[in-house]
Amino acid sequence: MIYTAPCKINIGLNVIRRRPDGYHDIETAMVAVPDLCDAVEVLERPDGVVELSCGGIAVDCPFDDNLALRAYRAVAGEYSIGGAFIHLHKRVPFGAGLGGGSSDAMTVIRAISDHYGLGLSAGKMASIGATIGSDTPFFAYDTPMICSGRGEIMTPAPWLSDRLQGLHLTIVKPPVGVSTARAYAGVTPAMPECGLSESLSLPVERWRECVVNDFEKSVFDLLPSLARIKRTLYDEGALYASMSGSGSALYALSRERLDTCFADCFVHRTVL
Repeated sequence: MIYTAPCKINIGLNVIRRRPDGYHDIETAMVAVPDLCDAVEVLERPDGVVELSCGGIAVDCPFDDNLALRAYRAVAGEYSIGGAFIHLHKRVPFGAGLGGGSSDAMTVIRAISDHYGLGLSAGKMASIGATIGSDTPFFAYDTPMICSGRGEIMTPAPWLSDRLQGLHLTIVKPPVGVSTARAYAGVTPAMPECGLSESLSLPVERWRECVVNDFEKSVFDLLPSLARIKRTLYDEGALYASMSGSGSALYALSRERLDTCFADCFVHRTVL
């Protein structure tokens, strides 16, 4: 069976404080983008070996670091399962802040649960996913979430789907990547004046005033081309535009389709 692994966008991202464990406490809203997705297939191997193959967009990480493989190992560490052949077909750009690798990992967990009849609940899959990456638990669920802590503490926000319904989404990923570590290094953590849920309760047209991504300042200083893309999205009629996660993808929410051409960029358009 072939599973789809959707990406996500972050709406707002506040970096609140650095934690003793070296991570940061954040506050962000995550929303899945179901029609921009990778494809994952997991087949059993009776010899106990795990094998990973990849197609589509070339994966730029060492084999052992691939999150899909780490997801298999995380499940195998808790349950008696056989070997597996995992095939991953990549459509979601990497180095984008879209969570493609995290979604692949959760999809492998879900596929193994189904294939081996483990019956893992969403909560259990999220718990396993949290050992792989901060974004991974989000993909265990099918609703927008307000995420805090490292991103693993989640509060369902189904009302956000209603607020976004019918809006056009434009995602633009330029041919540059952003190191998450470098993005964090450029941020000064601070408690926001207004909580994210309160800001998101305002009309979308007002998000531009108060819903911010704390990574943008340092990342835009490093890569001014991203700031130019964001300005273009607003010039073309976006109600709200932002970088997703630590970048380098940007997105716009608008009433009408934005047909602007972004040379040399990956562009995805859909209706929420």
